[in-house]
Amino acid sequence: MGSASLTLMAVPPLVANGWRNRLLALAMMLFAVSCLAVGSQQGGATPVLERSVKAAFLYKFLGYLEFSSEPGPTLVVGVLGADDVAAELAQITSGRTVGNRNVSVRRLADGDALTGLQLLFVGGDANQPGAALRAAEKNGTVTVTEQDDGLQSGSVINFRLVEDRVRFEVSLPAAERCNVRLSSRLLSVAYHVQKGGQ
Repeated sequence: MGSASLTLMAVPPLVANGWRNRLLALAMMLFAVSCLAVGSQQGGATPVLERSVKAAFLYKFLGYLEFSSEPGPTLVVGVLGADDVAAELAQITSGRTVGNRNVSVRRLADGDALTGLQLLFVGGDANQPGAALRAAEKNGTVTVTEQDDGLQSGSVINFRLVEDRVRFEVSLPAAERCNVRLSSRLLSVAYHVQKGGQ
């Protein structure tokens, strides 16, 4: 299992040009999912491996988001209620870029301001996830959760464990509310896509 974790750390950076690089990044994202499945078959998915997979997904999500306004030279990812994911994500993104932008990871505590973020992960340990989701939506921040009713609560992307694999579902209405377009490549590998009226 340790080797699977190390493989996740070696995911290459996603660059803006070249469809081959995007396909490679997508393949690596799917590989991360399969690593979790292998770990599960060998005696249950460990929380450490699950958190590593989610951190890798968060990094990759950034390359599949098309913001309506230019986010600036640095993409900022906030992590609330999941310090272990924040630490893993900081390690994954260290020295890497998405397109030509650096990535910064900000650990957040309940009550912290949620401004200046492009992506917000609300972990299971957050005390008031609903309030964080509402505040993030007002700021045009893409939100990612890990709860059973994540999309119903207003999240754009929600992690689910499906047959011992980390999968994700997306909400197109929530993405529209925060003025972001989700790449068709991201939608094609989602476990479920919520469209208008669902």
